[in-house]
Amino acid sequence: MMETKQNNFVDIRYIQSGKSSNTDELGMREMQAKSYKYRDKRFLLIKAPPASGKSRALMFIALDKLQNQGIKRVVVAVPEKSIGRSFRDTYLKKYGFFSDWTVVPYYDLCSTAGNENDKAGTFCEFMHQTSAKILICAHATLRNAMRQLDDSDWNDCLLAIDEFHHTSADVNSGLGDIVRRVMNNSSGHIVAMTGSYFRGDGIPVLRAEDEARFYPVTYNYYQQLNGYKYLKNLVLGYHFYKGVYLDHLMEVLDTHHKTIIHIPAIQSRAATAKGKYAEVAEIMAMIGTEVEHDYNSGIYKLRTEDGRIVKVADLVEDNSKTRDAVYSYLQKMKSADDMDFIIALGTAKEGFDWEWCDTCLTIGVRGSLTEVVQIIGRCTRDSEGKETARFINMIAMPDADQPEVKVAVNDFLKAITASLLMEQVMAPSWHFKTTKEDEPDEDTDIVHTIVVEGLKPLSSAKTQQIVQEQLDDLKASILQDDMIVKAISGTTTAETITQHLIPKVIREKYPDLNDGEVEEIRQRVLLDTIIKGNDIVDENGNPIDMTEISTNNDDIESEGNRLLKLTNRFINIDKLSINLIDTINPFQRAYEVLSKTVDAPTLKVIQDTIAEQKFDMSIENAITLFKGPLKEWITEHNGAIPSLNDPNLKTRELACALQMMKNLKIRKMMGLDYEPENTK
Repeated sequence: MMETKQNNFVDIRYIQSGKSSNTDELGMREMQAKSYKYRDKRFLLIKAPPASGKSRALMFIALDKLQNQGIKRVVVAVPEKSIGRSFRDTYLKKYGFFSDWTVVPYYDLCSTAGNENDKAGTFCEFMHQTSAKILICAHATLRNAMRQLDDSDWNDCLLAIDEFHHTSADVNSGLGDIVRRVMNNSSGHIVAMTGSYFRGDGIPVLRAEDEARFYPVTYNYYQQLNGYKYLKNLVLGYHFYKGVYLDHLMEVLDTHHKTIIHIPAIQSRAATAKGKYAEVAEIMAMIGTEVEHDYNSGIYKLRTEDGRIVKVADLVEDNSKTRDAVYSYLQKMKSADDMDFIIALGTAKEGFDWEWCDTCLTIGVRGSLTEVVQIIGRCTRDSEGKETARFINMIAMPDADQPEVKVAVNDFLKAITASLLMEQVMAPSWHFKTTKEDEPDEDTDIVHTIVVEGLKPLSSAKTQQIVQEQLDDLKASILQDDMIVKAISGTTTAETITQHLIPKVIREKYPDLNDGEVEEIRQRVLLDTIIKGNDIVDENGNPIDMTEISTNNDDIESEGNRLLKLTNRFINIDKLSINLIDTINPFQRAYEVLSKTVDAPTLKVIQDTIAEQKFDMSIENAITLFKGPLKEWITEHNGAIPSLNDPNLKTRELACALQMMKNLKIRKMMGLDYEPENTK
């Protein structure tokens, strides 16, 4: 194999505590027990990663509602029929629970034959009978059946929606409407489950007023991965290429790793003119020479250059008979030797289990952050012998000669922001204290606790819940903001990001927060982002292994020797202040990686493309720049005034702010309202 040019954006180590895998006296894993604790809530939202045990968590909760909470029927809705198998009969009593989970085959609509109209009829029949307690169906069946049901039919029923990110608050989302109908027009209960509670299209899963009625239970990626028995670290990397991805695939594809290869979507910029079947054939030829194609299972056997026989599954094939045979084989796998490579297009992302997979190689920019999370989840399952999981994203570099260079640049930056978010989601969260005297909660990770000077205490239950349960969701919103995405290219000042752009997103996501509460959230999201995005080192600049500290209580009291490594300075994280934090670009490391990885002409293309776009600056942003960075710039340049024609984008941004403030002053003197004009 050629020397890899993959750049590791994230490399996180875990302590292998086994907590997320071990079970208690009721047979519950850590996430399941946490969810079951809140089983009496009428509306429950469970956010947990793939392989954390959401399906069984739902079983525990539903069975308790059936026996102890007056619920008469349970409906479980999944996005695809194949995922329905996760909810088939499960024997829970032998592990200590009071009841087994049993489904009458007739009401397992993910396994029974028939068209959607027939299944909708069976669904309605179930809602009006009293003997059977549980029904399993696809989201589509639920939508069809709801056309024939009254909202009151959901009285004393539990609706459980798996992969809840498939719904949204959009008026065209049938599922979103169903959720609101059950919530508002019946006495029914709802349990919503998802492993990726943010949408790449920016549409919220629920309206703010509806979401507020759900009790959130969050079990994050770090808790899951840190509690595994075997997986030791997670690597998220990317590989930039020019031209056709097939010419560069072997720079990152290692045939010794169990790999899912997601080829680019048809008509996407990364796809080739050859077509998907030709791309699959070429990838197979790179892996090895065909030895056998088993037409019963659909599986290929290839001989690699070093003489090994590897097995390959082709999920790009459209022939339904062949695909069904391959899926059947995949579902029956018993050992690591049963498969080596899976080549997929729009499949193998969710509801798909291959525990021995250790690498996901994805070509091109994915449609949403949700999709990225689901793909990563394919390789992060705990399996004996698997110490490292890898997600590699091959990304085409923008080129000035491309006809759609603006689109290419935006896609490129979106891929980088997705990596940033994954780092934030999968690394340990930090707890920030206002004073040393603050008593930590019993669940607080002492190792990841910092006292911050000037930190505002959380003043309301709402802000406490956002910090404890919704910080990752908020970061997803921040990293999907257009101005934030542009800022990653190094074209925006730190103060603009920290004091304007981030608060703007917080206000948009939580319009009911007052200014004081917005500031409380802003401080913590900024602190957590910066700490996670930079290395923690000792006095000599050597990285501190937090997993070693986590397992050695004697090392916890290490104040004074934990340093935050930034671009050109080291900061003692045990002596942080909010004033200092406000001067740090939380995405600086991303820019450093970007500038070191892409060549200078490409970086210039990215920055020039952004520079060509008009500034969309609010008055608040202009005021922030006017009060701080602008005054500093003028002082540094001996009283000179920044020009709108300056070649430096940051300087032009300051000039734009100055012009807006001048316009504001003139219009106020004239007694006119001020509406900012876009300024080049």
